[in-house]
Amino acid sequence: MSVIVVSYHRKVGITMAVIKSQFTLRLNLVDHAKIKKIAEAENRSITNMIETLVKKEIKAYEDEHGEIKLTDEDLSSE
Repeated sequence: MSVIVVSYHRKVGITMAVIKSQFTLRLNLVDHAKIKKIAEAENRSITNMIETLVKKEIKAYEDEHGEIKLTDEDLSSE
């Protein structure tokens, strides 16, 4: 499922509508508690912390293996 999120982009100073994919994520209790602690320490929501960690890992992967090329089909809703 995709949702449109309206958010303020601090770096640019404008409000933007962003389409984001929404899905269920299951974590064991230990991982959930640890992510919650990290999020609190960085003054983030758990959702924002998970999104930040995913982006960091994608960047690390692409730095090592090259950019992941996506097609329109890859970006279509399931």
